[in-house]
Amino acid sequence: SAAFYRAMTLMVVASPCALIISTPATVLSAIGGAARRGILIKGGLHLETAARVDIVCFDKTGTLTVGRPRVTDIVTPGGSESPMRGGLSGDAARALGICAALEAKSEHPLASAIVEAAGEAGLALPQSVAFESVAGKGAEAEVAGESWVVGSERFLRELQAEGMDALLPEAQALQSRGKTCVWLGVRARRGAVGVVAVFALADTIRPEARSIATRLRALGVKKVVMLTGDQRAVAAAIANEAGVDEFRAELLPADKVRFVRQLKEEGTVMMVGDGVNDAPALASAHLGVAMGAAGSDVAMETADVVLMGDRLENISTLVGMARHAKRVLTQNLVFASGVIVLLVAAALGLALPLPLGVVGHEGSTVLVCLNGLRLLAYRPKNS
Repeated sequence: SAAFYRAMTLMVVASPCALIISTPATVLSAIGGAARRGILIKGGLHLETAARVDIVCFDKTGTLTVGRPRVTDIVTPGGSESPMRGGLSGDAARALGICAALEAKSEHPLASAIVEAAGEAGLALPQSVAFESVAGKGAEAEVAGESWVVGSERFLRELQAEGMDALLPEAQALQSRGKTCVWLGVRARRGAVGVVAVFALADTIRPEARSIATRLRALGVKKVVMLTGDQRAVAAAIANEAGVDEFRAELLPADKVRFVRQLKEEGTVMMVGDGVNDAPALASAHLGVAMGAAGSDVAMETADVVLMGDRLENISTLVGMARHAKRVLTQNLVFASGVIVLLVAAALGLALPLPLGVVGHEGSTVLVCLNGLRLLAYRPKNS
């Protein structure tokens, strides 16, 4: 009977309930606490990856910036005008109307800004047909019986557009002030493209973007990078204001993927984006994070984590919570293992009574659960 009693006590205290439950209790509490703050983590594996992040890459438009740019200038061969002041000339008004008709079928924030500017100017948009988007470059469609092309300066240079040199000095001056330039051209019957106008758009950086790099470095992130398809001058202005470590400009979606893969050789990479063009990079990174409020469906489907709002500071909250969860998990595993070893030694060498063994076993299980539940109330140190 004494041997049976001691064996029964040993089986009770050696049961690894606390050790097993420590992981799901911690992970689920962290995921629940993140959800309370608008951070949707799609699984425990992604939480563990966030705890190891060394490098964070941000898309520019819609992520570091507000993503609601406005058309500030329209440059035509006749000069530069501002739709914000009203009273556009015939050439500028026609160019804006045609560009807005073409961009009405695009989901890019710059396209939406051009359509909005045409609406504010009271322009009736003609119908566009045969719309075709060129990822990361621009788009083409038929408007008013003619084939029109809209996109970046590099896109029109690839098309060997004529008349770019006449508008280039003014466009470069606008870019040096941190504005993004969108070029509009029309195809002649022989296939050549002639530049008609340049639209300058200005976007504002998110207020919280100015401190996000500092917060991430305080959490142990080694490098903060900005990736964008925008012109280099615009990217440099935004990168300087955001305080990132480095930036890459004039990138196509494939270029972003290539650069993310290069960074993966240096450490664990988190990619933050919102648009269709960011989806390949989100999928390539160790951890993809999508901005949910204004993000595209493709980006949110591809990402491992979705921010259900426009609060960029939740990126640092995600990293901080993941690393805190890792510490709590380590605490639980060490405590649960230590209790098991102590109780087994007591049961074998000190004839531990069964009631005390039950109390120690169940008490350790309760304690690791309570320790994990602390993550539900996690608050960033700078909040």
